[in-house]
Amino acid sequence: MKYHFKIRKEGKSWIAKCVELDGCMTQATSRERLEHNMEEALNAYLDEPADSKVPLPFPDSEAKGVQVSVSPGIAFAHYLRTLRLSRGMTQKEAAKLLGMKNIYSYQRLESGKTANPELLTLVKIKKVFPEIDLDDVVG
Repeated sequence: MKYHFKIRKEGKSWIAKCVELDGCMTQATSRERLEHNMEEALNAYLDEPADSKVPLPFPDSEAKGVQVSVSPGIAFAHYLRTLRLSRGMTQKEAAKLLGMKNIYSYQRLESGKTANPELLTLVKIKKVFPEIDLDDVVG
């Protein structure tokens, strides 16, 4: 999953704003440091609290700018949360559809810090959310 940033230089500072995510921005004193900061800012922006009900937009394939990759765990958690919210489902409902006995197991999937599903879990997720594209997560 890759988002796009517009970069500009202002005096001695470099400034970057994410095209798709309003409010996701960063700055640095060097272009090299800016690259690191863009990735850090993007991952922090997308790693929402587990109880967040605000779906954030996916990357725009038509957008122009410097592409910045999202950490795979955060990308997966973001993707899953957005799909669940787009269906108007609660975490409890999603957990039940996936055959999980408790909501905590599902909440770990929507956390960028703990999202690391087993292959069997991925198969179940694909059945419940057939539109999920794992190439978008790791690509």
